[in-house]
Amino acid sequence: MKKNDPAAPLGKGTQAIHEGRLPESLYGEVSVPIFQSSTFKFPSAQEGAARFAGESPGFIYSRLENPTVKALEENVNAMEKGAGAMATSTGMAAITTTLLALLNRGDHVVSTDSLYGSTRVVLENEMPRFGIDSTFVDTSKPEKVQKALKPNTHLIYVETPTNPTMILTDLRKTASLAQEHGTLLAVDNTFASPCLQRPLEHGAHIVVHSLTKFINGHSDVVGGMIVTATEELLTQIKRIGSLFGSTMDPHQAWLILRGARTLPLRMEKAQDNAMKLAAFLQSHPKVDWVRYPGLPDHPQHELAKRQMDGFGAMICFGVQKGLRGATEVMDSVRLITLAVSLGGVDSLIEHPASMTHASIPPKERHAAGIVEELLRLSVGCEDFKDLRDDLDQALEKIS
Repeated sequence: MKKNDPAAPLGKGTQAIHEGRLPESLYGEVSVPIFQSSTFKFPSAQEGAARFAGESPGFIYSRLENPTVKALEENVNAMEKGAGAMATSTGMAAITTTLLALLNRGDHVVSTDSLYGSTRVVLENEMPRFGIDSTFVDTSKPEKVQKALKPNTHLIYVETPTNPTMILTDLRKTASLAQEHGTLLAVDNTFASPCLQRPLEHGAHIVVHSLTKFINGHSDVVGGMIVTATEELLTQIKRIGSLFGSTMDPHQAWLILRGARTLPLRMEKAQDNAMKLAAFLQSHPKVDWVRYPGLPDHPQHELAKRQMDGFGAMICFGVQKGLRGATEVMDSVRLITLAVSLGGVDSLIEHPASMTHASIPPKERHAAGIVEELLRLSVGCEDFKDLRDDLDQALEKIS
């Protein structure tokens, strides 16, 4: 795959468009082809043996590596400024592959309490079957992370901003704690995308993404990505990913690569809409509170300005009348789509407590700030006035 001169770094928009292209085209094609092949021919028996021995970089079998998938990996890796990347079949495959590759029986994990619901269920309910325990804390407070660390803590796993509560974790401080303790730091960067935040630059060891969201951006395909700070970590993770079969299909990769090319453009528009909508919601009489990192009253607003290149396109807000009010809003939107997932060009709204995070016990949900009146809004690329008017009329339905 084509590499660029490190002495002349490309801008984010240029990276998104050009990174991951083939070094030489087959027929002059501009778009990376879909290499829909399960296996690849060896030019000789000696070369086949060399590839299996890891002495030659050629392709063998698409569960192990595929040219189209590799193009996507190099594209996202360049945007994240990593040492290498592995694409996976889903975002959850990226997360579970990372956990299975890094953790052993007897290890302990410190994690953000307000996590994507399925991630928390894996850590809390499934990993203990393999002798791996987790402690969940508010990782926006470094002192709580430090207090939760144990001699057998092998991984700190954070989301920032959190899903769905939009709380930020100071990556530099957390990376410093990880370094002092000899612990790895993994960051779910889905909400920000590499367009707005690059955790490896702040000392993280691993970054995971649900590519389904902002990087793909069109609500039409699922996928995941793991980016590492070192080649050694990537080798460790790819071995497990290949063995457990979490690898990505080339057609998936082609679709997501097509979406990644426009990530900076889409994020710019969606983020502009989100900033205006957050201000509108904050002034609405039927809204009790709004949490968006771009608002000056967000508890980590200054951290967002230091750590991120922008405030993103995700908002959570609390409406009057609790669950009843939230339900009335969701059932009244006309333009905004009532659906889970996020990061697409179309705006989506959902109720985490009864939908994406319903599998977390109520007491733990509430402790993490996932309360009944909370609605999560993924802001898309529609015209701001249309989104504002739709939210306004829906909020007015709260009785």
